[in-house]
Formats: sequence, C-alpha cells, structure tokens
Amino acid sequence: MQKKQKKLLSQCLTGGSLGVLLAAPLGALAQTTADTKPVTAKPKEAAVVPSVTVAGERPTNRIDRQVYDVKSDVSSTNGTAADALNNVPSVAVDPDGTVSLRGSTNVQILVDGKPSAMLQGENRGAALQAMGADDIESVEVINNPGAQFGNEGGGGPILNLVMRRNRKPGGFATVNANAGKDGRYNSAVNGSYNEGAWGFQGGLNVRHDGRDSTAEVSRDRLDPVTGRFVHSSQSSVGKGLNDMLGANGTLSYNLNQTDTLTASATYNGRSNDQRATDVYANGATAFIPASDYTRSTVRNGDSKNYSWGGRYDHKGELPGETLKIDLRVSSSDNDNDSNYANDYTTPGIADTRAFQHSDTTIKVVDFTGDYERPLWGGSAKAGYKAARTTSTFDTLYTDIDPLTSVAIVNPARSNRFEVDETVFALYGSYQMRLSENWGALAGLRTEYTDMDIRQITSGTDDKNSYVNFIPSLFATYKVNDTANLRFAYARRIRRPGANDLNPYQVYRDEFNVSAGNPQLMPTKTDSFEVGYETKVAGLETNLRAYYREDTDAIVDYRYFIANNVLLTTKQNGEGSHASGLEFTISGKLLPTLTINGSGNLARSQQRTQDDTGAYSTRTANSLSGRVRLNYQLSAATQLQMALQMMGKTLSGQGYRSPNRTLNLSARQAVTPRLSLVATVTDVFNQNKMETVINSATLRETSTRRFDGRVFYLGLSYRFGGAGGSTEREGGGFGPRMGPGGPGPGGGPPPGA
Repeated sequence: MQKKQKKLLSQCLTGGSLGVLLAAPLGALAQTTADTKPVTAKPKEAAVVPSVTVAGERPTNRIDRQVYDVKSDVSSTNGTAADALNNVPSVAVDPDGTVSLRGSTNVQILVDGKPSAMLQGENRGAALQAMGADDIESVEVINNPGAQFGNEGGGGPILNLVMRRNRKPGGFATVNANAGKDGRYNSAVNGSYNEGAWGFQGGLNVRHDGRDSTAEVSRDRLDPVTGRFVHSSQSSVGKGLNDMLGANGTLSYNLNQTDTLTASATYNGRSNDQRATDVYANGATAFIPASDYTRSTVRNGDSKNYSWGGRYDHKGELPGETLKIDLRVSSSDNDNDSNYANDYTTPGIADTRAFQHSDTTIKVVDFTGDYERPLWGGSAKAGYKAARTTSTFDTLYTDIDPLTSVAIVNPARSNRFEVDETVFALYGSYQMRLSENWGALAGLRTEYTDMDIRQITSGTDDKNSYVNFIPSLFATYKVNDTANLRFAYARRIRRPGANDLNPYQVYRDEFNVSAGNPQLMPTKTDSFEVGYETKVAGLETNLRAYYREDTDAIVDYRYFIANNVLLTTKQNGEGSHASGLEFTISGKLLPTLTINGSGNLARSQQRTQDDTGAYSTRTANSLSGRVRLNYQLSAATQLQMALQMMGKTLSGQGYRSPNRTLNLSARQAVTPRLSLVATVTDVFNQNKMETVINSATLRETSTRRFDGRVFYLGLSYRFGGAGGSTEREGGGFGPRMGPGGPGPGGGPPPGA
C-alpha cells in the first residue's frame, strides 16, 4: 500500500498539480455564501484547557438556495465529503457513493459553482469518498437552480461544495492524523498564508480506507415454456482497502484595489483494488439444466483526477458592479484490470478464465464570464458559457484457456465508445425589491447543445444538436423581522450521460450485463416550491412544500436476453412526479445542547414499461429524516450523535427499501491547539442497500451490506492564528436566514 501511495504522490508532483477549484480570490468579491468575519477569541480565565467563543457571521440562505455550514462538524477532521453531505438535510450518500436529494439521484455536484470531471459519471462516488470533509466550508442546496446554472452532469438539483478559504493576514495551518480499525488511517494538512497582495492556501491529504461488503440476490424468473417461476441465487463477498492521495493549492494576487488574479490546481489519486468471491446457484428451466459455479475476482487499477484553472475578478465603479472571467480544465481517468475465474460444480461444464481491461476518461473544459451591476433599482446579471465534455469508454475482454493460458479477444464483450458534447449558453437575470416586503429574481437561460457519438467498435457515428430555453423565477416575502416566505419555479433538462448512450453490453458476471440506450431523449423537469422560514422558541425552522414533474424521465429497465442473463439498460419512462413537505430545525435546546434536525415526507409516482411491454404506475410514500445533537460536556469536551433514516424510494421497475444509520463523535481539547477526536460510524452496523423488483417476468430482491461500523481515533493540531478550540454558536450547522430575502442582496455565484 505504501508503494501505491508513493506512486500517487509521484504522479501528483510530476504532473504539476498542486491546487483545486476551491477558494475565492484573496480579499475579493462576494461568493456563494456570506464571508465569515474575523473571530473574537475570549480565553476563559483559570481554566486548565482554555475555551474560545467564536462570534462569527453565519452562512445565510439566498433567494435561490439553502446554505448549510459543515465545517464545525466534530467528525470533519477525519471524515470524507460523502460524510459531510450525509449531514445535509434531505441529502443521502450510500456506501457506493450514489448521491440522492429528496429521493432523486439526478443530482449535480459542483465545486465553488463550477463542474469538475471527477464528480461526473461513475467516478463521482469514489471521488466523494476520497475528498476530505475538512476541506469543505459549507454546502449549498439548490433544489431549483436558476438561469446562471448549466445543465451538464445531471441537469437536476445542485449541491455546491463551497471550499474553505482564509483571507486573514499571516499564516495558518492545521494537521490531522487518524487511525482506524483493520489498518485504516488518514492524515491531512491544510494551510494558508496571506501577505500584502499575495495569498496562498492549499492542502495535502492521504487516506487508506474502504468498506468490505456482502451481498445476497434472490431471483425468480419466469420460464416461458412451463409458465412457472424458476429460482436462482447469488451470494458475494467483497474486500479491499484503497489508498487515496489528494493535493490542492490556490494562488491569488491583487493587482490593485479592483482587480484580482487567481490560479488553482488539484490532484486526486485513488487505487481501485478489490478481491471478491461470488457463488451462483442457477435453477433449471424446461430445456437448460441447473448449473452452479463460483467466480473469483481480483481487481487492480488506479483513478487519477487533475484540474487547473485561472480566474480574473474586477470590481466596477458602481456598488455591486463585478466582472468575473473563469477558465477551468479538469480530467478524470479510471483504469481497471479484472481477472475472473469461474469454477463450475456441475459435471460436464468446463471451468473458465477471463481478463477484462476497462479505461474510462472524462475531460471537461469550462469557460465562463459573468457581469453584474445595479440597474433600475435592482441588480442585473448576464453571462456566457462555452463548455466541452469529452468522454471515452474502452473495454477489452479476453477469454483465457485455463490449460494453455492462451488469450482470445471476446468481441461481444469488448468495445470502444466516445462522446463529445459541446454547449454554448447565454443567460440573463434580474433581481430587485418590489416593495418593502417583496423581492424577486427572474432569469432566462438559452443553451445550444451539440453531441457527436462514435461507436468505434462497430464503426457507427451519430450526431445530435438542439436548443433549449430554460426559465426560472424566485420571490421572497418578508413576513416580519424573523420570518420569510419563499417561492420558486425552475425548469431543467437532464441530458443522457455518455455511459447511458453506449449500446454495447458491459459484462458484470455471467448472469448480469448492462448497456446504454442511444435512443434516449433528455428529461425535462419542472419544479415548484414554497417555503416558510421563522424562529420558534429560539430555534431556526424551515418548512418547504415542493412538487417536481419529469417528462421523459430516464429510468432503469431490465429484461432477460438469455437464460437467467439479465440486461440492465435505460429507457425514457412515460413520466414521473414527486411532491412532499420538508422541514429543518436548528439551534440551542439548552445552553450546552444544540440540535440540527430535518425531515422529508415525500410521495413519488412513476409510470414505466415492464419487460412485457405493459405500462404500470407505481407509487411510494416515505418519511426520511435525520437529527444531530451536539452536547458541550465541558469547556474542553464535545459529544455528537447523528442519526439518519432514509425512506422508501422508487427505482425504475423496483424500489429501494428504507435504511438507517447512527454515528457518534467526540472531541477533547488537550491543549489550546491540540484536540483528540474519536468517531464511530454506523454504530449498530445496520447500513444496507436493498432493492426489490416485482415485474411480470422477474421477482428479485438484492441486499448488500457493508462493513459500516468503523472506529477512528486521531489528533488535530493547529498552527498560527489565535490559539484555542472553537465553538460556534448554534452548533454551526443548519440553514441560516439573513440576506437573500427581499431585494437584490445575496447574489448567485458565477455562471455554471
């Protein structure tokens, strides 16, 4: 493992990648959340371990989004970005890294308002589990993205990761080191230095982690000859801890009082090693006898993600007049080698060996410009975007003779597929105060999309281009000094991903294959929301009612292509809609006890086609929620409990069953600069993913359990700045009310 980390570190240094699309320019313009004011340290006299009270400005909700502070979470020093997102209301990240928001997996993830290749496609889950939570300042939940946001990488609601930044003069650094069960460990160093016109911040982190898993699949398929259901099963065990290395850096320079240049770069590397054993029991049909076999898999590979960018910020002469020009280039390369060995227990069936090499590459070039200025008593904003995303999928599958070791290419399981997507967009928005109590933000975005699709293996090309007009409208009404009403409408489109379009069948095992569908159409989504924000007994509360309707929704579609060989592909469903009530609550229950809670009572409905061609409508009602309690046991000791419960969600022809997890964390200040942190994830080891399908020809229950109960113990040390541990008022988590109500305040981030 140490050799792999040295290899990743070498790639990082030789690639010149030391940075990330993370931080805002030094001392520059307003960003996606309210800047944090300097803290005021007040050491407690005559205390063995001094305490510090932080009187900082909290992140505030904007007219088009909710902002959640995650940096004060006790587990942030040894958690991942996936852990941080799991603490955000109505957001769930499963152990495979799949992200859902209000039950929908059609979610875009941006970094400081911009797309990144490492957070697109199948690599996103691994990237979130490799990114440290300590790098994230706050998470913006944008359920109804406005005109400034593009539709690449999903086109649905947006989770914007606002990365940490420090603009104070002088130097500051933190070092974290953590060790966990079964040889797990992680360590990170983050720092910044600002002097005069120059500013630098960056970080380096390493992680050795992963989750072992077990899976059981119970399948009953219809035998068309006898009309009876035939039973088969699969059980799996997967093991493997992986090495991860990340590095980032941002350099900014103030040319003068109005102009700032910023350069940034990042590298993220991850090994993809795994050992798995699958046992299959295949029932007999009318013409095919039963067969049982065991498949052993040894997988090795690497994931490498690079990005770099440059930005120019200009402050105009008018108050609030800004110009931002931003160029970002990112790439993601996933390389895997899998060795398969199938050993049959049924007499007369020869054992088989195979080798599969797969290489997936995504590259994104994103060039945007945004201009904002006061106009007619409000604030007008306009911008452009030119983006190109290139995706390449290359799979080579060879059958190996177990006696002679001769390898023969299997053309049915080998293919190379490429997609080039080019987007040009213009948008405009206007925000103003209509009266003392009413404020509004309206926008319109126009996108031209051009797609070149090349199935290189079969020598076929396809091309598609279209124009979309995407409106949005937001309004707020100030009920009183502590309460706001919010209204939102937005239209979005979801283009099929490159992997969704590839028609070639990708081998997963002898009984399961997957393929894309080149005939997929974009999904159009119209979403509506009304929300009420106020304070109750000193607690900040939010209640939001929402409705979302999808046209041509892209859903999973499964059918048998041979005896017990199930193909999973995509199709456009007739439509779907979801509605619900969501609430959040945060604040102090007692002087030493802080609560952050949320819930989502949802109803979803899908109309889909089963494998017989018949259409059916399925409905699911679910209740999801989470609660996080922080208890300040003493000036030096802080305890935290986080419980989350996910309700039933629809998934293509089936649904995913509810699940729940409980995490515990503790922080003990040893000295004003040194803290001891302990965390236990999934205390009762109950985290699982269960999917149920019940169609005319298939009844299947798939359950996957993870080694979720993991213990970490570590140290966090702070260099520079004011000494002492920090405690943020209200626990530092939850949506915050403030600017972004009526009027032009709380502007959106650069166009994405």
